[in-house]
Amino acid sequence: MPTERLSMRRIRDLLRLKYAQGLSDRGVATSLGLGKGTVGNYLARARQAGLSWPLPTDLDDDSLELLLFPSPTMASRLDRPVPDWALMDVELRRPGVTRALLWEEYRARAPDGFGYAWFCEHFDAWKGRVRPTMRQTHVGGEKVFVDFAGDTIDVIDPVTGEARPMKLFVAAMGASNYTYAEAVASEGLEDWILAHVRMFAFLGGVPKAVVPDNLKSAVIKADRFDPGLNRTYAEMAAYYGTAILPARPRKPRDKAKVEVAVQVAQRWILARLRNHRFFSLAELNVAIRRLLDELNMRLMRGYGASRADLFATLDRPNLQPLPAEPYAFARWKRARVAPDYHVEVDSSWYSVPFALIKQEVDVRVAGQTVEIFHRGQRVASHVRTSGRRNHVTVPDHMPSAHRRLGEWTPARVLAQATKTGPAVAAFCEMVMANRPHPEQGFRTCLGVLSLVKTYGPARVDAACQRGVTIRARTVTSIRSILKTGLDRAFLEGSEEAAPLQHANIRGGGYYH
Repeated sequence: MPTERLSMRRIRDLLRLKYAQGLSDRGVATSLGLGKGTVGNYLARARQAGLSWPLPTDLDDDSLELLLFPSPTMASRLDRPVPDWALMDVELRRPGVTRALLWEEYRARAPDGFGYAWFCEHFDAWKGRVRPTMRQTHVGGEKVFVDFAGDTIDVIDPVTGEARPMKLFVAAMGASNYTYAEAVASEGLEDWILAHVRMFAFLGGVPKAVVPDNLKSAVIKADRFDPGLNRTYAEMAAYYGTAILPARPRKPRDKAKVEVAVQVAQRWILARLRNHRFFSLAELNVAIRRLLDELNMRLMRGYGASRADLFATLDRPNLQPLPAEPYAFARWKRARVAPDYHVEVDSSWYSVPFALIKQEVDVRVAGQTVEIFHRGQRVASHVRTSGRRNHVTVPDHMPSAHRRLGEWTPARVLAQATKTGPAVAAFCEMVMANRPHPEQGFRTCLGVLSLVKTYGPARVDAACQRGVTIRARTVTSIRSILKTGLDRAFLEGSEEAAPLQHANIRGGGYYH
């Protein structure tokens, strides 16, 4: 079964992480939850298409897809030479020799040989019989490890006296062990994201990668090979220009730094505050910050320097700069456009162009703004409504027939009816007064006004005069009056309709 093609949004993230962040193919694969071969394949397609980063601002998803996936060709090469894996393994032990160099030498000897992704994948398979434990070497400014501590600390509600447990968010830089900690109300998405925002501000810059655990606020689907990142978390990472590299499930060695930092924070911070009473989260975080500064300034045995000293020399110079404004928290959700061209967000409904009916869209909710995207393009933006079960509709999103109906108001309906005739106005007023909501009578009133095109205003006014007399309430009744000519008696100006003369009418004397 063929592998499903990545969305253009994920391909853009792939190119950004490779060229803007400078991650290796393996790092990109880990961040996006893809196979290394898949990453190599998409990068090769980008090179063949002549793409570079950043992509042109006017290159939309459809154009990008055409560049990356042109019509297939019949080019195929068979009987390509296979490298000598044992020799490659020996050569890699020499200083400065990389896989890329060995692959280039291999292709120089065999111009029709295999690609770099295939080369790396099959070398790993050959070498797979040996799985030594890897000792991680952390480069300055490269990674920050983040997690929640298992222990909590209470905040007392000053009104009810209820004790609410607060979670401790902990982060540690890879090279210097420089630590950040703060208390938050929960492990929910908003608290998780905003803790990262404050962490970046505390560091004064952004590391190249963030290594979280597999909690739900970070990873939707925890998987060793294919983790699915939360959309908001991925958006925050893109905003700060960093990569998310989730730790493998049940592999604590992947985040050993933060495991140790959590243990230190629990002993240095939570244990020292265990007998204190706090009545607000802000008050608690002031106390945590004081102890955190002491922890980072404390001399570490074996290093001869503090975490703050190591951070200033190793990590801080290699951090990426902060953006001008901090990231504003936003929630994402997938939605399908309903037949009434609206999507539901927090029990209210927001319109999109009617051509997108039954299509899947991405909804971004940030502060007081609701934005709706289709295939990477923003198709609607609304001010978030207060309350529940409200409809927010942009007239341009409506079909023309619905738009014309939506532009009517009770006052406008009556004004138009008055121009046609006083009886038409009386009929429309009676119809709207007879409905629970005046808008429910708009279709009837507009239907009666449309009869003017066929019968003229005088006859329609006369028909409405008769309709008011017999208490008619529908367009069908007025149309029937016009078709049978029952309006003509009112056209002649008589106050009551004259008796009709017809051979089939017996008259009143027949019954006496």
